[in-house]
Formats: sequence, structure tokens, C-alpha cells
Amino acid sequence: MWARQVYPFAMIELPDSYKEYLAGKNQLFVDTVRPVLMQSAADKLHGVRVVDTHHGHQAHLDDTLPFGVVLEDID
Repeated sequence: MWARQVYPFAMIELPDSYKEYLAGKNQLFVDTVRPVLMQSAADKLHGVRVVDTHHGHQAHLDDTLPFGVVLEDID
């Protein structure tokens, strides 16, 4: 079984597509989504799906999306 990897987030550079996605978003949204974007940037394996729920936004890695892609969806 794979051990969970720990990444020094200060060293991870987000790809331009993720930076563009975050541009102009409010700080609460950025604080919610950025950790998952950073995990994606560290792994470079999958994109990120951001879901708009009745309680706010949730983000998760999505193995159906290529790295660098962010897809917004609704719950």
C-alpha cells in the first residue's frame, strides 16, 4: 500500500492554468480550492473538479481529468 506523500507546499509552483483559475476569486474560495490544486501540482497526475454544493465549494482530484485542467461542476 502506498504511503501518503507529504509535500512542502512552499516549494510547489502552480501551473499557469491553475493560477488563471484562481485569479479574481474571493479569498474564502481560494483557501478552499488551493490545497487541492497544490496536491495536483505536486503529483502532476490528475486535474481538479470543483463542486458547487448547497454549503459552499469542495474540490477534489479527478482521475478523469488531465493534469492542469480544472472543471467546475454542481452537486
